[in-house]
Amino acid sequence: MKTSRQPATDVPHRKLCQALIKWYRAYHRALPWREINDPYATWVSEIMLQQTQVQTVIPYFEQWMQRFPTVGDLAAAPLDDVLKRWEGLGYYSRARNLHEAARRVVDGHGGRVPQAMKELVQLPGIGRYTAGAIASIAFHQPEPILDGNVARVLCRVFGVEGDPKKNPSNAQLWNLAADLVIAASRRKIRDAASDLNQALMELGATVCAPNNPNCPRCPILRDCEANRSGRQSVLPQVGKRPATVRPQHVAAVIRRNGRYLIAQRPVHGTWGGLWEFPRGGCGSNETPESAVVRIAKEMVALDVSVVEKVGEVNHSCTHHAITLYAFLCRARGRTLSPFYARWQWVKPGEVSDFASPAPQIKILELVAGTPLSQ
Repeated sequence: MKTSRQPATDVPHRKLCQALIKWYRAYHRALPWREINDPYATWVSEIMLQQTQVQTVIPYFEQWMQRFPTVGDLAAAPLDDVLKRWEGLGYYSRARNLHEAARRVVDGHGGRVPQAMKELVQLPGIGRYTAGAIASIAFHQPEPILDGNVARVLCRVFGVEGDPKKNPSNAQLWNLAADLVIAASRRKIRDAASDLNQALMELGATVCAPNNPNCPRCPILRDCEANRSGRQSVLPQVGKRPATVRPQHVAAVIRRNGRYLIAQRPVHGTWGGLWEFPRGGCGSNETPESAVVRIAKEMVALDVSVVEKVGEVNHSCTHHAITLYAFLCRARGRTLSPFYARWQWVKPGEVSDFASPAPQIKILELVAGTPLSQ
């Protein structure tokens, strides 16, 4: 996956790169991962920033680096601890992949983050974009990157039509990103590849916004095809979003002798490795009350009776808008776990010690009657 494209002439690209790098060095945001010259920190930040806003990531990144300051520290940590530190960021497969990748870096690379693209993309959770970001930002290699922000900038500057996530538009954008980073590296400017790629991301995040871009602040406004043709609101031509699905789920808050039953989901799948009150989908012909009785039987082999409704929680994830109904239940019989990896009866004050998805934390707050701190 080594970058080998050579633009026919990179003079226009060099001027573009010069303007972007100059702007970035003058106006970029002070973010904690930019203050650390460490490939591991770059890697962690790029994973956290996937589908998550910068301001949300900042405190998580700082706490993460305090708890797991090196690849070795992360690799040696129990997965439960890793997931607990990730709690609230969502998309937990990122944390599981990061943990597994850290173990492979320790076992196969002596604890040093590899520099080569072909080695980076073999690590769990690292695709072409993340590998390019690590290689260019941490190791100053002329490797291209293409995330949503960069794609939007390139679509507008070069007038690229079509869905940027699909070919041929996606391939064209990768080629343009490669041309630019090669042109930047030819200027023999220190950190050129790193700053050029970060400039593209920064421009898309702060100026070239999806709606109402702040064009007067753009350092390459004169070179922007969308600006010349008045198509800022048309480009990029993003694909149609999937229709929102609105499933109903139920959770059984089962109490026995002053303890609650929580169960750990299988590692693979949605919310893998996280702990929850037994939960499942509500059938179209079921009431939530009848569904929770069925779910308790199917998931943990318990016969339960509903005591009262605890409340309901709304949660959005990608194109799903989930309504989760929680019921306090009494149980009869012995607990078995045909679905869950593990289960435990815990005291009310112990439930928050286990890593849980956001909807479950909200249920726990309803049960406790007070918000839980992160």
